[in-house]
Amino acid sequence: MCGCTGTVMDKVVIYTDGSCLGNPGNGGYAAILRFGETRLEIWGGEKESTNNRMELTAVLKALEQLKKACQVELHADSKYVLDGFQKGWLNNWKAKGWKTADKKPVKNKDLWQALDTEAAKHKITWNHVKGHAGQAQNERCDELARTAAAQAAEIGDFFQRGDYKSEI
Repeated sequence: MCGCTGTVMDKVVIYTDGSCLGNPGNGGYAAILRFGETRLEIWGGEKESTNNRMELTAVLKALEQLKKACQVELHADSKYVLDGFQKGWLNNWKAKGWKTADKKPVKNKDLWQALDTEAAKHKITWNHVKGHAGQAQNERCDELARTAAAQAAEIGDFFQRGDYKSEI
């Protein structure tokens, strides 16, 4: 969805959120991607999930929309996701054979591995946005994620893309 011109990477701004009705329970995730004036909303749900899985899935699904390497400004309200990258948790887990500091298996290893692969394709700046604090894109992601979680309860796992003006 995103392209590059010469050696300058296109800039994409992404907002993400995950939600779970019960933890574990029916989960939903959402992301908003902006490239210039172009805006794309994605969302989806899983019948049985956790809040942390949905937060990870939101970021993963957003990055999967990008077809070429991009400069990404990513905003999330999940300290779990952000700390994985900003505090070096991910690198430590990989170095320790996907074990935590207390030698337990890393939870959500499948998603962390997939996210590690996708994130490596881009230059990402990880930003924390306070949830439920009135930031418009975060509030929209929250609304989409909660709606997706409710839909997952009825229809099971799904993924949806909204309308967009042009390719990102």
